[in-house]
Amino acid sequence: MGSHAAPNGRKRALPASMGLVLLAAVLGIPRADGAAGEDGAADACRATGTELPRGDCGPFWQVLAEDFNGDRVPLGRFSDCDHAVDTSAAYCGGLRGAYRDNWWAYPTGWRDTANDRGRQVVGVYHPEDTVSVGPAENGDGRMFIRMWRPADGGPVHAAAVVPRAVMQMKYGKYSARIKVTELAPGYKSAWLHYGGGCEMDHPEGEWTGDLTAFHHPCGGGEQGYFPGSEDWTRWHTVSTEWTPGHVRFFVDGRQVGHDTREVPRQPLSWVLQNESALQGPGAAPGSSAQLDITWVAAYAYDWK
Repeated sequence: MGSHAAPNGRKRALPASMGLVLLAAVLGIPRADGAAGEDGAADACRATGTELPRGDCGPFWQVLAEDFNGDRVPLGRFSDCDHAVDTSAAYCGGLRGAYRDNWWAYPTGWRDTANDRGRQVVGVYHPEDTVSVGPAENGDGRMFIRMWRPADGGPVHAAAVVPRAVMQMKYGKYSARIKVTELAPGYKSAWLHYGGGCEMDHPEGEWTGDLTAFHHPCGGGEQGYFPGSEDWTRWHTVSTEWTPGHVRFFVDGRQVGHDTREVPRQPLSWVLQNESALQGPGAAPGSSAQLDITWVAAYAYDWK
């Protein structure tokens, strides 16, 4: 379950620990309404392929479609991000053009979730030396999230990027195609919407484990836990569909989770959060790991 803690120690309370998650899995405690693959439900946009989906679908209208095939963003440009933080006016002063308009990142110095979990290895956000955009070896445009730990054993350099078009938006659909292309123990993702005692996490998990989804009902209560079997080192299309009274999670177009309990009803931001591990071994000194994102698409909810 993700979060961030700013330098002043600000953080949000977590409704359950990973230990409770594992206990629930072992004891077979019910997870939520709607088990994996319920009624054969499918992603509203049928987004399962390699190509960026374009256009509206179902009750959603597209507000962001990024395949990273345009301008390059070298390391160092995701800097000076401490402007109007956590609001739709947030921006990174080091970015230019469309990327400055469309993207924000947690500023340098913010602490990751591991700092509040008693982990021996923790992380600090450093977008300036972890996030870049450019072509892969095959020419495919990608956003690269390369986290690393200094050889001297300091904190992991973590990265959380935020699409500005859907900051503080109520309901919507959020999709991306991702793959861990460089694997090492001690690194994870928790892409999330959270705030006001509510939280939806998808995808989440240590990169050496399984890709999983969680829903923490607003105000507390038993979390919705939707374990996955997908390998982070294969390409997957991940989607969250958030509508009044419902949150649904999809992997490669297949519904893997659905919850209706205390679903958020207030605007929240979509945070593509990547950080140091909360389970298992910490990142070794001098190690690194990388997540590639080949496209991101986001949609507002049509209230008609």
